[in-house]
Amino acid sequence: MEISFIGGGRVVRIILGGLQRVGRTPEDVMVCDTDGGTLKSLEEEFSVNTSTDCRNAEGDLIFLALHPPVLKDVLANIKPPRDSLVVSLAPRISMGYMQNAMNHPKVARVISNAPSIINRGYNPFCIATEASQSDKENLKSIFDALGDFPEVDEEKLEAYAIITAMGPTYLWFQLDELERLAVDFGMDTEEVRTAVSSMTLGAVEAFYSYPQRDVLMDLIPIKPITTEEDHIRSIYRDKLTALYRNLKEKL
Repeated sequence: MEISFIGGGRVVRIILGGLQRVGRTPEDVMVCDTDGGTLKSLEEEFSVNTSTDCRNAEGDLIFLALHPPVLKDVLANIKPPRDSLVVSLAPRISMGYMQNAMNHPKVARVISNAPSIINRGYNPFCIATEASQSDKENLKSIFDALGDFPEVDEEKLEAYAIITAMGPTYLWFQLDELERLAVDFGMDTEEVRTAVSSMTLGAVEAFYSYPQRDVLMDLIPIKPITTEEDHIRSIYRDKLTALYRNLKEKL
């Protein structure tokens, strides 16, 4: 299978990194980007072909790895081969908009997330009815290697962008701070990694499997930051609701 990426940013490194980790990188990969430094780095790390000319990208799958404002401009200037499935990795821009802008019916959208780099991603997708079963199988052959790959309604993709794609950023800095504190308190690095990862995974499993959430959340008698909980919740509500509304503005 031949695949191309238009854009060489973080999401490309996530996808290629996850594929490389399990030996599933397609033999023919092209990355197009205007930044020569980005291309050189990807060449060295993943042994992919690169080009600074993105107008003639081709392949069984053509991934649009660009932010929405840039993607909107690029869509008007590319002419994908008739048989290619064009896959946007961005929120906000709908499949209908993509089809009209490119005059190309075979499109799909994926909202990828960073844990895909270790094959533990959660990558919801939708695909146009004009795409074939073979197109869907090609797409699944890439993302099944990266973690969960559920097909969802397109109207929900912006919600997934907020909750799953950006979700790790809401958690990682907190885990990082717990590690720092644990070291300050006298734990060594290996102890910290074991303790924090085990605690986090156990807390998540209990949160979703214990039948009485209110009882569960009151099992620990000492809650050191309970006085800040309402403020933290308000940050989530205010910031993420505003971002979601912005992403849902139709193009």
